[in-house]
Amino acid sequence: MDLLTHVLVAYLLTAGLVGLQPQYLAAGALAGGLPDADALFFPLARRFPILRHHGITHSLFGVTLVAVVGGVVAPHILPGSPLVYFAVMEVGGLAHILQDGFTQFSVPPLLPFSQRPLQMDADRAINFVTLAVSAVGFYLLLGVERNQVAFQVYYLTLWAFAGFFIAYFAIRLAGRIAIGRRLRALGRFHQPVPTGNPFVWLILNETNQGGRVRTSWARYVLGRGIVAGPFTVDGPIEPTAHEGLPRSEAEALEWSYPLARRASRVIESTYHFGEAYPEGAGGWVAVWYSLEFSAFGRSAGVRVRFPPAGGPVEVKSTFYRPRLRAI
Repeated sequence: MDLLTHVLVAYLLTAGLVGLQPQYLAAGALAGGLPDADALFFPLARRFPILRHHGITHSLFGVTLVAVVGGVVAPHILPGSPLVYFAVMEVGGLAHILQDGFTQFSVPPLLPFSQRPLQMDADRAINFVTLAVSAVGFYLLLGVERNQVAFQVYYLTLWAFAGFFIAYFAIRLAGRIAIGRRLRALGRFHQPVPTGNPFVWLILNETNQGGRVRTSWARYVLGRGIVAGPFTVDGPIEPTAHEGLPRSEAEALEWSYPLARRASRVIESTYHFGEAYPEGAGGWVAVWYSLEFSAFGRSAGVRVRFPPAGGPVEVKSTFYRPRLRAI
């Protein structure tokens, strides 16, 4: 989930719990966004992995610690009850954890006591539908309407946005449950991957055996079944010895895969796929792209080019529009 959505959902929850009291609305909304402040720990995260993104700040321990500090400090900034400050900040932080766990990127809610992840695979981590709605929400609630319209109008606007998010999460969750049941019937696929459309899913199977990664995926539309695929590709994790230029798509993918994994953590850490096509005079281009990190028809990936005239292989991180339109 994007930062704007985290903050807006926390704002709406706080309004539902304690009403339109500015000091508590500000505290709850702040707590809804604070877990993503772990991005500031990036220089330390290599040495202390618990500080990585989606680390300790995305845990019950982390959000409770923030809520306790808020309950002590906030009353000295804006008058209010320490217990209410604690409650709204706790709820805002928990909402952040649940929203991130709702996506395909996991959070560890029990850190530092357990690494067990929460991951529902019901939505993309960044969905531009919720981002757009959240941006409009803040524009209306804090810009156009606040102190400018009748209380009832503002209150109805709050409930309209709350209704949108309730319906959105319900549709996404219902789709996830439906695709999960269907996966068991399909058998060969074990992992659903959400797309930007709640009715369109990628279903896949990935194995890592003998130093090779093999990925098969298909496009699944709720109510219609598989509409494209399955497509399959595999490659070695470590480079293999070779000379000259690739002579086929299979060789281009085989030779490029280890290079792509080393060039991008996105490829290494998300479900991914590869395509290759010939270039003039015997050259080849292979592109490995994420099936999860995508937007507007393009996906984060790595392009590996084997120049027609020989010479060093060119490796470049890129955003790519897959020919198979996987995203």
